Amino acid sequence: MKRTLTVTVTDEFNSKRLDTLLRTHYRMSGTLIKELKRDKDGLLVNGEPARTTDILHTGDSIEINMIEEASENIAPINLPFDAVYEDEDILIVSKPSGMPTHISQGNYDNTLSNAVMYYFAAQNKQYVFRAVNRLDKDTSGLMCIAKNKYIHARLCEDFGTKTVMRRYRAIVCGHIGDGCVDAPIGRSDNSVIKREVRKDGAGAVTHYKTITEFGRYSLVELVLETGRTHQIRVHMAHIGAPLLGDWLYGTEDKTLFKRQALHSCYLSLTHPITGEKLEFESALPEDMDGFIKKASLA
Repeated sequence: MKRTLTVTVTDEFNSKRLDTLLRTHYRMSGTLIKELKRDKDGLLVNGEPARTTDILHTGDSIEINMIEEASENIAPINLPFDAVYEDEDILIVSKPSGMPTHISQGNYDNTLSNAVMYYFAAQNKQYVFRAVNRLDKDTSGLMCIAKNKYIHARLCEDFGTKTVMRRYRAIVCGHIGDGCVDAPIGRSDNSVIKREVRKDGAGAVTHYKTITEFGRYSLVELVLETGRTHQIRVHMAHIGAPLLGDWLYGTEDKTLFKRQALHSCYLSLTHPITGEKLEFESALPEDMDGFIKKASLA
């Protein structure tokens, strides 16, 4: 697919080089600028092919053309997921639990990448699968997919700042009230997958607030300042309140709940092109909602 960005040169960039506008106005990386240079129609000024060293003048019309091909080695497969929002640059989805985000060993035809490739192919559109954020296989909820490498780079930058807000809801074992966990996380010495709180780990901060308590459990809302692997799961286990169904970090009965009870319920971001603030919400999935209702009656 082709994505075209256009802008009219203002006095701010009068007598400046084209690459200055690309880096300043669009916050483009040097790598992407080099790729645009290689395409004769990648960068146009007043309809003519341009060099990044060309000097601009007020009123010049800039056209940036980006071409996206379909992801190779990702089979398009009709798998269920909810498309929450879509425009030329962004696809927001709600991922069901039990679906890995990316293809990996043993997961070649059951991933969100397979499902999204089918979704695009059904519209006769071609894109590379570019997940901006990632959820564990058994975590459900909101994710952001970028439709081109420029948007992907911009949003990946934003996801590390306060420009993006993510909230999660989880069922934890025990009653923990409200609080904050500020504890570094690193890889466990004897595991490729498992993480743990350790002094030599990367800084990690998780804020939590109790929504309701029922039986031996609590529904909590969590906000992350950082995005470490398994951060919520590690931090909740660290304070003695592992997630319901989290067999890696907890000790729950596997027959009680089939996955870690974690759901990405809220996502807000600023659109890199329009500057508009976008907000999305996803209701608690049936399995978590059903467990709360059942446990509340016990």
